[in-house]
Amino acid sequence: MVADTPAQPALELPGALQPTLLQGFPAKRLPTGVPLARELPVARVLVESTLPHLDRPFDYAVPESLDQAAQPGVRVKVSFNGQDLSGFLLERTAESDAGHTLVPLAKVVSPVPVLTPAIRDLVNAVAARYAGTVSDVIRVAIPPRVAKLDKDYPQTESGAEQDPPAAAPDAGSAWDTYHNGPAYLRHLGQGGSPRAVLHPLQGYGAAGWPQLMAEAIAATHAAGRGAVVVVPDYRDLDRLEAAVLALIPAKAVARLTADDGPTPRYRNFLRLLAGTATVAIGTRSAAFAPVRNLGLVACWDDGDDLHIEQRAPYAHAREVLLLRAEQEGTACLLAGHARSTEVQRLVAAGWAFPVESGRTEMRRTVPRVVNTADSFEQDRDPLASIARLPGAAWRAAKDGLERGPVLVQVARAGYAPSLACETCREPARCGTCQGPLAIAGAGSAMAQCRWCSTPAPDWRCTHCGGRHLRKGATGVLRTAEELGRAFPGKTVITSSGDQVKATVGSGKALVVATVGAEPVAEGGYAAALLLDGDSLLRRESLRAGEDTVRRWFNAAALVRPAADGGLVVVTAADTTAVGALLRWDPAGHAYRELALRTELQLPPSVRVASVTGPRAAVDHFTSTVAAALDTAGTTLRTAGPAPVLLNGPASARRPAEDVRTLLFFSYAQAAGVVRVLRATRAAAAAKRTVEPVQLRLDGVDVL
Repeated sequence: MVADTPAQPALELPGALQPTLLQGFPAKRLPTGVPLARELPVARVLVESTLPHLDRPFDYAVPESLDQAAQPGVRVKVSFNGQDLSGFLLERTAESDAGHTLVPLAKVVSPVPVLTPAIRDLVNAVAARYAGTVSDVIRVAIPPRVAKLDKDYPQTESGAEQDPPAAAPDAGSAWDTYHNGPAYLRHLGQGGSPRAVLHPLQGYGAAGWPQLMAEAIAATHAAGRGAVVVVPDYRDLDRLEAAVLALIPAKAVARLTADDGPTPRYRNFLRLLAGTATVAIGTRSAAFAPVRNLGLVACWDDGDDLHIEQRAPYAHAREVLLLRAEQEGTACLLAGHARSTEVQRLVAAGWAFPVESGRTEMRRTVPRVVNTADSFEQDRDPLASIARLPGAAWRAAKDGLERGPVLVQVARAGYAPSLACETCREPARCGTCQGPLAIAGAGSAMAQCRWCSTPAPDWRCTHCGGRHLRKGATGVLRTAEELGRAFPGKTVITSSGDQVKATVGSGKALVVATVGAEPVAEGGYAAALLLDGDSLLRRESLRAGEDTVRRWFNAAALVRPAADGGLVVVTAADTTAVGALLRWDPAGHAYRELALRTELQLPPSVRVASVTGPRAAVDHFTSTVAAALDTAGTTLRTAGPAPVLLNGPASARRPAEDVRTLLFFSYAQAAGVVRVLRATRAAAAAKRTVEPVQLRLDGVDVL
């Protein structure tokens, strides 16, 4: 993988950090009075603990009674500091260098070797990349145990017989319209390991992205190798599963997602572990699936933040797959309607090559795009720049409803998700917790706090004393209500929040959805209105433009081709982001975005670590890291500390308790810097002299 190269010499850590690293003493001391295993009587166990200074193997003696069951990869129970803790047996050895008498293993919880050598190497690499603990990564990689399923595992494994692989897709496939597409499939079918970046033109139908991904999986399966494919959510997973099962026998496919519940998820995990299934498809944790003879790793829409694990160390599924591709020498496919700057960096470095369609095929396949902020539309409708539904958008919706469903994309959920003072336009805040006020629905006349739900019947502006409120933003419910009045007699469907719809029919209807919640229409949408573009672009985020372009392309790809009357109307100011959509050029936008960030030395051209916590703890942590790196002649660029406001009612009570410091470093320095970050965090946890800090690497929301 491109990340963290070239390799750097090991850094000499200060003496204060050394005790937290793997320690050993030249002595062999086994317990007496306990019959031990005749061969390899020492078990190295990783104890499940979130404490950084315990993130290392501990040696235990293997009783003779557990000799057969205590195999590498199994779950065990051990006595640790007077407690019975769970852990994983990593390996068996003949001697121990612990320097003390070993405690025997208490129990083998299950004889199933759930932690395979390949997955063990992967979790170690992920923990090293994100400065996390191996236990935290294993918690994500291996699903919770379901005891009744473990009993069937030996029979499942011994009876594992694979049918002959299905034939590779014929030459007439969905890949034929893409440059290098047929060559990529042939390479997969021949057992090769090509690495590609794909931009599907359509998000629906026989030429949509699920079919393209399924054909790549089928080609890999035909070569007798396995595949791991990760998608953002259950809607994408359902579509991909349907496409894959049309090409590959169902017994070869395992679906891994927490949405299915613990029993189906663990059952499919065991099928992959036993080798009865060779294709794993699922959400982010599926990146760790124990697929045998792995030949392909793939990720759909890597820019979606659902790919980021919400638990420490906050690993991104894309990075997990890239590490796995390097470790196991597999093919890689990164696909999406738009291109993230991280993927653009891989393309620019030559690690992956683009698979794109020609301009002629592109114009034949994609819809026509109109911007209401250009000079032509401004001359026709002078109020287009201030109207939420300009004339061009209204005409597109009216004409589209004559031919099929029309998609309306909005930025915010709810009815009136933010309110402001009618007099001074300052945001309206709750008098109890200072949270934002909102109106929940059309039937709610009274504003209430979005954080603590306290009603505000007698609200008064703290800035000017005004008592009247106005809507600061319009949500999906309010938009649907307004469109229902503008188009009487037409069906209005909403998709947002907890009521997200996966698909809609081909009937004439207005489909109002928040960004990321757009359902797929049968046969494609006749038109799409992309509202609130300026709100999306104005977000205080380094990735505001990149994320907005990705959301626009994902919605526009659901619209019929221009030859069939497909039309997309975007109501945002004329920016580079709008230009990328007008030209249908996601690669060009990613190229320019990465070039700008490289010039400014911002991620992903460099790596970033955020250190968050109480000011004293953050200052102590960053100064210790700087001292350790100065010893090795390495310097970091820092930003901060700056106050961090919590996203919730607690921010009113703790406005400036927590601060954040950002540490920027190059990929060439990454291995040494991350090693120091891990050691410093472990040393602080062991000494307990300062409060702990949150350490997060490459977080997409820290800038």
